[in-house]
Amino acid sequence: MKNVIVGTAGHIDHGKSALVEALTGTHPDRLEEEKRRGITIDLGFAFLDLGEVRLGFVDVPGHERFVKNMLAGAGGFDLVLLVIAADEGIKPQTREHFDICRLLGIPRGLVAMTKCDLVDKEAVELVRLEAEEFLRASFLEGAPIVAASVKTGAGLQQVRDALLRVAQAAPPRDAGRHFRLPIDRVFAMKGFGAVVTGTLVSGSVKPGDEVELFPSRKRVRVRGVQSGGKTAQRADAGQRTALNLAAVELDELKRGMTLAAPGVFEDTRCVDSRLTLLASARPLKSHARVHFHQGTSECVAEAVLLDRAQLAPGESCFAQLQMPEAMLLLPGDRFIIRQFSPVVTIGGGAVLNNHGSPQARKDAGLASLLAAMERGSREEILSALCAGQPAGLAQRQIIARTGWLAAEVQETAQKLMAAGKVRVLAGTPESEFVVVGADELKATAQAVKAEVEKSHAANPLSPGISKEELRERVTRRAEENAVFRAALEELVAARELTLAGDLVKRAGREISLTPEEARAKEQIEQAFARAGLTVPSVKEVLGKLAVEEKRAQKILQMLLRERVLVKVSEDLIFHRSAMEELRAKLAAYKKQNGERLPIAAFKELSGVSRKYAIPLLEYLDRERVTRRVGDARVIQ
Repeated sequence: MKNVIVGTAGHIDHGKSALVEALTGTHPDRLEEEKRRGITIDLGFAFLDLGEVRLGFVDVPGHERFVKNMLAGAGGFDLVLLVIAADEGIKPQTREHFDICRLLGIPRGLVAMTKCDLVDKEAVELVRLEAEEFLRASFLEGAPIVAASVKTGAGLQQVRDALLRVAQAAPPRDAGRHFRLPIDRVFAMKGFGAVVTGTLVSGSVKPGDEVELFPSRKRVRVRGVQSGGKTAQRADAGQRTALNLAAVELDELKRGMTLAAPGVFEDTRCVDSRLTLLASARPLKSHARVHFHQGTSECVAEAVLLDRAQLAPGESCFAQLQMPEAMLLLPGDRFIIRQFSPVVTIGGGAVLNNHGSPQARKDAGLASLLAAMERGSREEILSALCAGQPAGLAQRQIIARTGWLAAEVQETAQKLMAAGKVRVLAGTPESEFVVVGADELKATAQAVKAEVEKSHAANPLSPGISKEELRERVTRRAEENAVFRAALEELVAARELTLAGDLVKRAGREISLTPEEARAKEQIEQAFARAGLTVPSVKEVLGKLAVEEKRAQKILQMLLRERVLVKVSEDLIFHRSAMEELRAKLAAYKKQNGERLPIAAFKELSGVSRKYAIPLLEYLDRERVTRRVGDARVIQ
C-alpha cells in the first residue's frame, strides 16, 4: 500500500482538526489543554485508508503562537490540505502557513473550504475566487478547491476523492535510501519504555535494527515498530512511524533529534545554502540572528550572506548558517527561517553543503561547489566536492556529504575516472576507496618532486629523503595518505623518482664529493680501520678533519649507509673489517672451546676492556651472533 503524508495548513479556528476527524473518524487533538480550549496546540495525527493509498494526516496548530510546532510537522508533508473557512476567507495564518509550504518545496495539495453551512452560496463563491487569486502562480494554482461542511457532511466525499487523486500523483518515497526519522514526539509507554514518533523521510526500519541518535551519536536498538496505530514488521519511507527503543532513557530523547542509519552520517554546526527571503519580509542583513527550523529541529542561527551585505525582500542568495548545536542535515533538506524578533516567518531555502566552514567562506571555489550542489548532476557534484581536496574524499565521507548510496558513489566515481576527471584510489581498511580530483593528484605529484629537490639541495651528501618525512612535508599530516602514495607511485613508474628501500631520490642522482670531502671520507675510514676494536670517539675523529662538523657528520653517515662502518652504540663505531675479524675469532673459539662464552673469555679473545666488551656483546646479541644466558653468552 502506498503511504502519503497529508499536512493541514490554515488559520486558527478554520476547522482543520474537525475536518480531519470527519474524514478519518479520529480527532487529532491529543492533549487535555487542546480539548479544553478547543484549539490545536501541538501536532496531531490520524489515518485514512483509501483503497490502495493510506493517508497519514499531520494536523498542525493554526495559532500564530504555535507556528514553531506547525513547522515541526511540515517538513514531512507529501501534500498539503489548505483549509480556508468560508465565513472568514484568507487570514494572516493562512498566508504564513502557505508561505511555509512554498518555502519547504511541498509540491502538491488541495484546498478545502470549510464551514460552508454558515454562509450562502454567493459567499462561498467569493471565497473560492479569493482563494484562486491567492494561489495564482504558486504550486497550488489549478489545484482542487472543494467546499465542505463538517456539520452537515456536505462535500466530505468530494474532499476524500480529491485527496485520493492528488495522493495518487505523489511519487512514492524511496525505502532503499539511508534510514532517517526526525523525532516529533517522545513519551514513555508502561511496560515498554521509551517511544518516539515521526515521519519516516527515507529508508526503512524494522524491529531489531540498530540506529544512531543524533546529535548525541548514541547507538540504540529498535525494540518494536508501529505505523498507523498498528504493530508492523517494517516501516518504510513516507509512513508515520512509532519506534519503541531499547538501551536509551527517556530523558536522553527530545523533539528535534533524529534517528538514522548507524555509522553513515556526520552531524554539523554549519551549512551552506540557498536562502530565499519572502517578498513581505524586511531586508535581511548578513550576520543577522534568525530562528532556524529544519524538520523537527529548531535553534537560533547566524545567517551569513556569502555575496552581499544585505538580502532584499523577494530575492535569494547563497548563505551560510552557523548553529550553536549540532544537527543532522543533508543536501536538499528544506528549512525555514523566522525573524529573531518579532518572531515571524521571513524566508527559507535548501541545504546545499552540509560541510560548511566559516574559514571556507572566502574560498574561490565555494560558489562553484554550491552551484553544482544546487543543480548539477551526480558527476558534477562529486567533481566539485573533490576540487580543492588534496587528500581526496573517502567513500564514507562522500556518503556523509551527499546521502548517496555506496553503489551510487562507486558508479559516479567510475564515470568521472573514465572521463579523466578523477582517480579512484585504494583506501584504508575503514573505507573501500578514495576519490581524488585529477588536478589535485597532479598538484600532489608536483609537490612531491619539489620536496625531493629541496631535500637534495639542502642535503647534497644524503642519498635521498625518507618516504615518511617526505609524506609529512607534502601532506602536512602524520597519517597514511592514499593520494601521496599514488602520486609517488606514478613518479616512480615514470622514472622521475627512484625508491630505494625507505629513501626517495631523483632518478639518476649520484652523490658527488668535493676533493676536500673525499679526503675527509678517507680520513674517517682510515681512523676507524687502524683502531681495530679499541676505537676512538666519533668527536675525536671528526674534530681532526678540515671540513666543518655538519658536513663531517653527513660524510660519517655515508660510511654507515655504505656499511663501511658499523654503529654499535651512540658512542661506538667500528670498521667492518674489525667486526668481520671478531666474528671469525668467535667461530674459531666455538670450534675449540664450545659455544659457552663468559665475559672474561670474550675480553681476552677480543683484547678490549669492559668499556668496549659490553656494548660489543649487546650488539652481537642483536645480530644473533651470540645469545645471553645469565652472565655469560652462548655463541649461536
